[in-house]
Formats: sequence, structure tokens, C-alpha cells
Amino acid sequence: MKKNYILWLSVSAFIMLVLPWMAVTFANGDSGMAVCFLLFYGVNPIYSVIIGGFAGKNMKHLWSLPVISAVLFLAGTWMLFDMGEPDFMFYAAVYFVFGVFTMLFTSFIKNRTAYRQV
Repeated sequence: MKKNYILWLSVSAFIMLVLPWMAVTFANGDSGMAVCFLLFYGVNPIYSVIIGGFAGKNMKHLWSLPVISAVLFLAGTWMLFDMGEPDFMFYAAVYFVFGVFTMLFTSFIKNRTAYRQV
């Protein structure tokens, strides 16, 4: 359990901190902006849904994963781009909602199927 938590925290740090840093550092000009669009509109929302689904399997212990993922996104973008930019707070809130909604949905489905098996 603890190993899974540490693994997901590491993956969250990589996706939300390292990938934007790599986009800013290694991609030049317009290609860097295209990579950031792919991250903001593709990779990060999909990852938020995936981490929410994983957290929903054991919501009692893993409820903080969607929160941490959104906070790491906000910290990474504020460090790399513009500190205090409200658009990034909106993106973080959307990623948080995706993660929490998926977590609650997964937990509901898990509990419903467990109830039917009894």
C-alpha cells in the first residue's frame, strides 16, 4: 500500500513537474508551446482521471492523490511560467475536479458491486 502511494506520488511529480520543465528547457519556440498545449489539454487531464480511478479503489487511504496532483501542477507551472497566473489555478481546479469525480465514481462502482455480491 505504502509502495503504491510512493509510486503514484513519484509519477505525479514526474508528470506535473518534470514534463513541463522538459518542455520549457528542450523545446524551442513554437514547438515548446505545442508541447505545453499537449500537456495541458491531453496528458494532464488523462492523468488526473487515471489517478482518480486508482484513488477510488481505496478512497480511505488514497484520497489525497488527486489533491497532490493538482497542487504539483500548480507549483510546477508557477515556477516555470508566471507566478500567480490565475489561468493555471483554473487548470489545477479542473484537474482536481476530474480526479475527485473519477475517484468518487470508482468508489461508488466498487461499493455497489461489493454490495451486490453479498
